[in-house]
Amino acid sequence: MSSPAHPVVPDPPQNAATGAVHPVDESRPLGRILLFGVQHVLVMAATPISAIFLMSATLRLKPDVTVDLLSAALLLSGVGSLVQSLGPWKFGPRLPFVMLPGGAPLILFMSIAQQHGLRTATGAVLLTAAFTFVVLPLFARLLRFFPPLVIGTMIVIVGVNLVKVGALLVTGQPGTPGFADPARLGLAFATIGLIVLFSRLLRGVLRQLAVMLGLAVGTALACAAGQVHPGALLSGPLVGVPGPLPFGTPAFDLVAALPLMLYSLAAMAEATGQTVINAEAVGKDIDIRSAVPRTVRGDALTSLLGGLFGLPLMVTSGENIGIVRVTGVRSRYVTAAAGVVLVVLGFLTPVARAISVMPPAVVGGAAMTVFAVITVLGVQMLGRARLEDHTATLTCAVALALGLLPVLVPGVYAGFPSGVRILLESGVAVGALTAAVLNVVFHHLGRRTATAATAVPDGVPGPAARA
Repeated sequence: MSSPAHPVVPDPPQNAATGAVHPVDESRPLGRILLFGVQHVLVMAATPISAIFLMSATLRLKPDVTVDLLSAALLLSGVGSLVQSLGPWKFGPRLPFVMLPGGAPLILFMSIAQQHGLRTATGAVLLTAAFTFVVLPLFARLLRFFPPLVIGTMIVIVGVNLVKVGALLVTGQPGTPGFADPARLGLAFATIGLIVLFSRLLRGVLRQLAVMLGLAVGTALACAAGQVHPGALLSGPLVGVPGPLPFGTPAFDLVAALPLMLYSLAAMAEATGQTVINAEAVGKDIDIRSAVPRTVRGDALTSLLGGLFGLPLMVTSGENIGIVRVTGVRSRYVTAAAGVVLVVLGFLTPVARAISVMPPAVVGGAAMTVFAVITVLGVQMLGRARLEDHTATLTCAVALALGLLPVLVPGVYAGFPSGVRILLESGVAVGALTAAVLNVVFHHLGRRTATAATAVPDGVPGPAARA
């Protein structure tokens, strides 16, 4: 039986029977769309800002280069969000997506830069973007090995990873001064409580803005407690225009780029899960065989453009999926509006600095709430994966164990070579690969059994449907 998230044919903009526009394709008053778009930006903007600051500190970049990279990160996050949300030509699934730098691609970029130089790291990003376009047709043929069991397991791991990211914004890194400071924890818990309170007491548009209101009031509390220092808002120029190739002409080294190219395969699998769970969150019927390649093409195009501005790989973000589910606002034009806001922020440096002033504890508290929703969505998807079958249970259990291992035991792969370690420490990649391989072992190799029906992704017609 087909899941609502996977029909056999691509969805039209309108319901064929009633002519009604699906909520994901529904336009709203401009002012309201911009408000909802700003809410997405406030939740996700900490990621590109922190990614660039981490990159600058690790690689010891000059302040003017850091400013250029921050402007480029916001600008390209906006361009990528527009591509994924509006879906021009064959790029973007036309779902409410935002795009970000950061995560494993950032770590790989910095590793390549430290070993081979920044010009080689930029070349690696450009090579990987081109590699993604080349291997995408082959990957699209493998989508039948990603049923709800595999994708649901992967989404749970993604959600747990993101909750950890949000929690570290609150606590700081273990072993650093001020780790788990009670004042910061109290601020994060207050932000979470405010979001819950606003969701319970408010109605209509205000209720849908509960996350943004929680961030705003949480920041006000932090300011009253002396945890916000707005002096940085007045420093620096008014307008900043990012320059191309900040590190010089790219150097292309296939060996140096190999870890990033290998990671791109895992990123495609993650994009598959992101696309499916996004469609699930908005109640949109999609054909994963066409929607997923559009998402991956959007990732590759944005990464190609970002590489020209010295950025690491850009990836579709799971942050906004949680916001969609919490607020109930499903229109892709909202994330398109967020893209426009991000493009504007890429040029207006004081506004970007204002976002960076927002206390990490406040952003982390809101982020943990939103990210945990993604985990719940993964659990809901697993609920349709017939876990009463012992092979499905074992597949899910082993994939979760291996995928969550680097999250629960940081440094578990410290004894491995650096290239292997970076891949193994991507719990999403390991969990997705494990679930996919076990699914093939149990349901695609040897004599097919009755349980093989669960190995066919929803939306891909089985033998009876094709007959």
